[in-house]
Amino acid sequence: MVQVGNMAPDILLPDQHGKTVSLKDYAGKKIVLYFYPKDDTPGCTAEACSFRDNYQTLLDKGFAIIGVSADDIESHQKFAEKYQLPFPLVADTEKKVIKAYGAWGEKVMYGKRSEGILRKTFVIDEQGKISHIIEKVDTQNATEQILKLFSA
Repeated sequence: MVQVGNMAPDILLPDQHGKTVSLKDYAGKKIVLYFYPKDDTPGCTAEACSFRDNYQTLLDKGFAIIGVSADDIESHQKFAEKYQLPFPLVADTEKKVIKAYGAWGEKVMYGKRSEGILRKTFVIDEQGKISHIIEKVDTQNATEQILKLFSA
C-alpha cells in the first residue's frame, strides 16, 4: 500500500490510443493520478468532466492528469471521445496498478458488499513521490479538491 512520501509505482499500461503511459514520461511535472470504477457511469463521468473543464488551469499550474480503471482500451476510447477528454485514460485490465496503489478493495453500495475499484486520487510531485492522497473524492469538484491542496 503506497503512502504519502513513497515513490509512486510506475504504470507502463496502454491508454485509450494504445500508447504506453509511464510516469517517467511526466518527469518534472506534478501528476494527478486518479482511479475510478467504470467508464461512462454518473460519478466517473462527473469526475472526468471536472478535470476536462479545468484542464487548462491544471496544465498552467504544472499538473498532468492520468485516469486509471480496469476498462479496456476500446471502452476508454469511447468514453474519451464522448466527453472529449484531453488526457490519457489507462487500461489496467489486469488490475496490477490498481492494486499496487491500494485502489482495490471492499465497497458497499446500496447495502451490498462487493470488491471493486475504490475511487482515489493520488498527487505525485515533480520528483515522483506521492505528495497527497484523496480518499474521499468529490466527483463534482475533483479539480477544486486538488487545487485546494496547493492554495495554502
